[in-house]
Parts: sequence; C-alpha cells; structure tokens
Amino acid sequence: MIDETGVKKFRMARMSRLILTFTLVLLSLPLAFLVASLVGARMLAVPALLITMVYAWIWLRFRPSQFIVHQGGIDVRWPLRRIKIPRQDISSVRVIDGQQLKKEIGWGMRVGAGGLWGSFGWLWTKRRGVVQMYISRTDSYVWIERAGNRPWLITPEQPEAFVCALSR
Repeated sequence: MIDETGVKKFRMARMSRLILTFTLVLLSLPLAFLVASLVGARMLAVPALLITMVYAWIWLRFRPSQFIVHQGGIDVRWPLRRIKIPRQDISSVRVIDGQQLKKEIGWGMRVGAGGLWGSFGWLWTKRRGVVQMYISRTDSYVWIERAGNRPWLITPEQPEAFVCALSR
C-alpha cells in the first residue's frame, strides 16, 4: 500500500497452512482448559489464564503487525513497540525461498516465540550466527542483510514489492 507521502506499508504476510494449523491447535488449549474448569476441573482455570496472558504477550510484543518502508529505512511496528532500521544499515535485501534459506544458514534453532502466529525472535544458525526472525509463512522470505548488525528474516505481504520498495 502506498500513501500520499510515498511511504509503503506492508502487513505481516498471512500465515501458511502449517503455521495456521499449529496456531489453531494452540489457541484451542486455553479454551479447552477453561471449559474443563467450568465442568468441574477448577484447577485448570489458572493455566487457562496464564496461557491466555502468554498468547497476548506474543501478539503484542513478538509478532510485528507492519513493516513500513520509507526514505529513511524501515519501521517495524508491533502493537506495543517499534524498531527503526536506518537505510544506511541495510547492505542488501532479497526474496529467498526455503531451499535458498537452508543454503544461507545451514542448521538453525529458534530462540523466542514459535508456532503461534509464526516464529518470532532469534534464529541461531550454524553459518550466520544469530538472525533476527519475524516470519508467518514457510515460503517467500525476505532476507535483509545489515552492515555490522544481525541480518533479519521477515515475511511481509507482497515480498517482491517490499524488496523493490526498499531497493529504490
């Protein structure tokens, strides 16, 4: 989406089928605990509340809602926080698929939130060390190489348009 100032806004991409399925299963847990607590297993009300609070925290602090490309760089927005990546810190940006990603990073392990609405946080990788990761799909990733900083792996809607907007 382009507004009148030339700023381009990209929402987080829709979840892939795998992540959507996992998300629906995870979202059913607090509901199942709540129902169980209402029909007699009262001790499950506390875990239902705790899980719901964790899920809210993930939505508000871990899952970005928008990537905004402008002349100065990228603003990444969450409901409760924002990060700016200055354009001069970005050395390259490209769309990569799962096979290219595997070649780029080798073996990896997620550190952060994963499964519910996507994977967010750090991706510790064999070849690249720690990568900042905010993904909601299992294809069409955007790899942002940053000079002197950790690379970013994200999944904005319209990844090709995102790369084009940032490459100008």
